[in-house]
Amino acid sequence: MAALIWVIVGALLIVAEVVSGELVLLMLGLGSLLAAISAGLGMPLWVDLAVFGVFSVGLVTLARPALRRRLNRGELVKTNAEALIGEQATVLSEVSATGGQVRLAGEVWSARSLDPTQVMAVDRVVTVMEISGATAVVWEAP
Repeated sequence: MAALIWVIVGALLIVAEVVSGELVLLMLGLGSLLAAISAGLGMPLWVDLAVFGVFSVGLVTLARPALRRRLNRGELVKTNAEALIGEQATVLSEVSATGGQVRLAGEVWSARSLDPTQVMAVDRVVTVMEISGATAVVWEAP
């Protein structure tokens, strides 16, 4: 009966981990499942509690940090307007501090120059420095 209780507690903790995402409840759930094995072997309650405590603390302090590093190792993927920064665009109509148009990623964008004194002629290649609303702020390297 004690083994069944440990399994139920472990399963509930693992399911609750889906909501939290911090890996702590997963480690406690695994500790509960190991305690269920101990209880299934007929060990006394104090041994089950010791197995749960030792393995839960060990998993939280040793396995969790390693798993978090491994899961968070990937680089963030730039999306939407953030992905366009640094891209090259072609000037479609003269771009100045007051406005203009560029072709960026196959689409026509409103644009303005980063430097208020810079005017970019048609067919010049410019670099997108930032996206301000629906306007690409561009720079033409001298």
